[in-house]
Amino acid sequence: MAEEKQFPMTLEGKQKLEAELEDYKMKRRPEVIQRIKIARSYGDLSENSEYESAKDEQAMVESKISQIENMLQYAVIIDNEDVDKDEVSMGRQVTFQELPDEEPETYAIVGESESDPLNGKISNESPMAKGLLGHKIGEEVEIDIPNGTMKVKILDVK
Repeated sequence: MAEEKQFPMTLEGKQKLEAELEDYKMKRRPEVIQRIKIARSYGDLSENSEYESAKDEQAMVESKISQIENMLQYAVIIDNEDVDKDEVSMGRQVTFQELPDEEPETYAIVGESESDPLNGKISNESPMAKGLLGHKIGEEVEIDIPNGTMKVKILDVK
């Protein structure tokens, strides 16, 4: 039997997924079921676009519920207690500067399920995070990125 993929995440990320699952199960699923009931009342299902649309949405909702349940089942909460305070690790926020003279950037390194680069959260699977993980404040690091290599200096870890 194949080993299931683990989903590393912060406690906050797990709580958000649990809330999202609750929303899908308690709000979205019943809404779709109601839409299907209404669409069925229109008669002939073979040419009923409302029914088809509702069934498609139901499939999407059930798929999302299954995906979130799987992620929660195999969630691994990140614990940084044994990691030096100045070392980049999952669940921490890192500030770095691209060398020689770019503006500093700050990102939290989170699990894949929590990734949101536009809001300062990058996946531990991203090339940037992989290059930063395990390094400490003050280190200069060369990171392999899709279009080459970039050199950064780690300024802060929180």
